[in-house]
Amino acid sequence: MTISAERESEVAYPDPTPPHAGGIQGWTSRPGWLSQHLGTAIVGAVAGYLIGHWLGNVIASGYNYVANSGVNAIANTGGLLLGALGWLIGIGALNYPLAKMVGMEPAPEQETTSWTRYFRYTADHKVVGLQYVIGVLLFLFTGGLLAMAIRTELLSPTSHVFGPGTYISIVSEHGTMMMMMATSAVVGPLGNWLVPIMIGARRTAFPRIEAFSFWIFSAGYLVILTALPYGGFPTGWTGYAPLQTQASGGMMSYLVGFALIGSGMMAAGFNLAVTIVNYRAPGMTWSRVPIFVWSILATCALLTLATPTLVAAGLFGILDHTAQTAFYVNEHGGSSYLWENLFWFFGHPEVYIMALPGFGIVGEILPVFTRKPLFAYKVAAAGMVGVALLSFFVWQHHLFQSGINPDMRPLFMLTTELISIPTGFIFLVGMGTLYKAKIRFEVPMLFALALFFNFLIGGVTGVFLSDVPVNVTVHGGFFVLSHFHYTIMGGLIFALFGGLYFWLPKMTGKTMNKKLGQIHFWMMFIFFNLTFFPMFIIGLLGQPRRVFEYQQNLQALNDFSSVSAFILGSSFLVFIANFAWSIFIKPTPAPPNPWNSLGLEWQTASPVPYYNFERIPVVLTDPYRYGEEGAPPVADLGEELVGAGAGPRAGTSTGETSATSAE
Repeated sequence: MTISAERESEVAYPDPTPPHAGGIQGWTSRPGWLSQHLGTAIVGAVAGYLIGHWLGNVIASGYNYVANSGVNAIANTGGLLLGALGWLIGIGALNYPLAKMVGMEPAPEQETTSWTRYFRYTADHKVVGLQYVIGVLLFLFTGGLLAMAIRTELLSPTSHVFGPGTYISIVSEHGTMMMMMATSAVVGPLGNWLVPIMIGARRTAFPRIEAFSFWIFSAGYLVILTALPYGGFPTGWTGYAPLQTQASGGMMSYLVGFALIGSGMMAAGFNLAVTIVNYRAPGMTWSRVPIFVWSILATCALLTLATPTLVAAGLFGILDHTAQTAFYVNEHGGSSYLWENLFWFFGHPEVYIMALPGFGIVGEILPVFTRKPLFAYKVAAAGMVGVALLSFFVWQHHLFQSGINPDMRPLFMLTTELISIPTGFIFLVGMGTLYKAKIRFEVPMLFALALFFNFLIGGVTGVFLSDVPVNVTVHGGFFVLSHFHYTIMGGLIFALFGGLYFWLPKMTGKTMNKKLGQIHFWMMFIFFNLTFFPMFIIGLLGQPRRVFEYQQNLQALNDFSSVSAFILGSSFLVFIANFAWSIFIKPTPAPPNPWNSLGLEWQTASPVPYYNFERIPVVLTDPYRYGEEGAPPVADLGEELVGAGAGPRAGTSTGETSATSAE
């Protein structure tokens, strides 16, 4: 069906005035701190944990294995689960379904401009996006502090700061924190904030599910953090059995935390996918959807389809610890390989849950700062769909040394190498956009360019690792560790910061300090490479992962990596200082469109109204018509045509004038 862009054929749109609660307001509708908020969520979590732990002790009081071992996984699990439930009840996440269950009509969402809305459960996708910004950064910095502890221990092969048990707990906590953060690093903050506006919608399809995804995500963070006082877990972030079934209390934090964050990932993916498919503005055909939205749609498919496997695997692990089932216990008829297959069936699509949104961010940044159309836009969109599809067929390359049938190795070696083809297409789209461009080296563009450099190294080493003989040689060593840090941190985290510098002026109305942004970038880029590139050499020389003693001749390389890592960690402090200075201490109002972008998200009023658009726009073309003479306007917002006169490419007089005015 073709949607006409003619104004006469439009339907009447709903009143954009936000709803206000009438009659008797529910507790959650009260203003400010009289309602449910972060404080009541903390109280609910503590109360839930105490009740759950007590009930667990009551249930397990007659279990002989508990009395003999001194470990009560039932009490730990009960406390964590009811603590998470209390957290959700305290914040108000369950008000709506509980009211419906008892036949009451919940109070409608009430608009507020108070700063307290950032500490409450809200249906405004823009508030949820900013809540995710803080949540993801908190995850990132917690994992980063644990990484500093790891590199401190590795300064010497013989003198130790931590004992072996503590060290492996720190390594496991770091990996789990970082991987769970990375799954929502872009989809949570930028996906929730930007996608509805970029497609011309007034909200997401299911606003309450969107808010639920954040608050259960934050509950998962707190649950994973409890592993440290429980004594940690010895499995690394992968949770392999039989170590999993032999581990003590901290293992339950890992399994329950994965289940909670997995539930949030599924909720976020489902909500954004439905929003993109059904809520696009009139005229926004699939060939006009922004490339960032394509990346989020492909990621949401992975979140919705792959994550249930992780949640189910975690449930089986919880049952092994609490109900004495034997899903992963070889001695009782189970299989430790079952966990590996379930985990990596989720775990390798997860790699692309991290990579695809990063390429989507870069795909939006490059045309703006080159003043050129996005090269081969349809190839990039097709490449993202291809990566999402093929990512389900490569998971067993993680099992090349774990007992996989040798006859299956060539198949998964082939599928792993095949996935580099659509990934390469996306990479070449970026190169084509940069070709013969006059680049404006603003801070977001610097991070975008760094992604291509880092991801190239990570991608090339990944092709080597897909080869069975090489994989068998370097598996379990620092070579693999360096590879995935180049693909995940070198790709996703650099893209995330590029996206934050690019869109925070619109999200907050404040301009980030350019000089501090440049210092942050150069410190992060230089010392990221100085930290992780030597690890390729360390790995080839034989140092295994997750051990704190190593050969004496590798100390110099380890010390070099550790010192570089400390400076890399300090670069994040520069970002925190920039964020605090620019947003809170000495804020500078940002222009409505500081980058002179044609994207629909930049055409709304600043600050963005509650319902995003006074009138649903009619989209007339794609948002990448930079430098095209006589290019049509991007959209009709009812009052004026947006995006008309994109002007010639940078390098001509008009383009340079536009670029200068944007700065």
